[in-house]
Amino acid sequence: MNVDLGDLNAFVAVAGAKGFRDGARLSGTSASALSEAVRRLETELGVRLLHRTTRSVRPTEAGERLLERLRPALAEVGAALDVVNGFRDRPTGTLKLNVPISAARLVLPSIVPGFLAAYPHISLEVIAEDGFVDVLAAGCDAGIRYDERLEQDMVAVPIGPRLQRFAVAAAPAYLDRHGRPQHPRELLGHACLRGRFASGSMPPWEFERGGESLRIDVTGQLIVRIGAAADLTVDAAIAGAGVVYLFEDWLRPHFESGALEPILEPWWLRFPGPFLYYPGRRLLPAPLRAFVDFVRGT
Repeated sequence: MNVDLGDLNAFVAVAGAKGFRDGARLSGTSASALSEAVRRLETELGVRLLHRTTRSVRPTEAGERLLERLRPALAEVGAALDVVNGFRDRPTGTLKLNVPISAARLVLPSIVPGFLAAYPHISLEVIAEDGFVDVLAAGCDAGIRYDERLEQDMVAVPIGPRLQRFAVAAAPAYLDRHGRPQHPRELLGHACLRGRFASGSMPPWEFERGGESLRIDVTGQLIVRIGAAADLTVDAAIAGAGVVYLFEDWLRPHFESGALEPILEPWWLRFPGPFLYYPGRRLLPAPLRAFVDFVRGT
């Protein structure tokens, strides 16, 4: 049996992405090349590894069994080859991070420029999305998430501010017309600009003060996808369409310009900052090890 390592990687990429097109996007190759590699692997093994339909691609039973053994094995091969990278004067390679849109906007800008300057031979690819993903299956080396969304068996390293707040604000003109709420429950009488997760759930607005916690199911005309369309709620709030609830650091520039006025600040919810996380059961690739060291040193 003469199985090519590249064909095995192609199979893992397609199975993890549940499709040739997404697998090609994550692995940096073409869908046709992945298709040919998987077809070649199935021919060599003499067994079908993937069920293919016009709408989906999923592993067969044989494919599932192979995946279970291949993923840790290929990770070890990659780590073993990367050991050589440690003997270079400066590490080289590509680092892929999967991060929430909020982290791409609020955390990474203070880190990435310095990291790229310190490691000119490392390429950094950032995939920003707010869905919960398996970073390895998505072809990424590490991710950034908040504590309650960390995967099991992961190493977590603090990154960015260690304390954040959700702020509430509206345009001064809107507040002049509709009044300035003094208690979170008064938001039930206001036009609130709401967000919905990709799962379909619409989280309440949370507040706390002096040990008292509140969850308010606000109402309003505008609903946007959390993360991806957050800027639309900010723009709508500035235009006077209603009240926005978002990361304080996201809204801070508009507080400083006067476009938005903070309200209910004594009630703003505090929560721990995010973490850089990665699998703890294998050697770190040199680009990821360099990034972890850089984050710990900042």
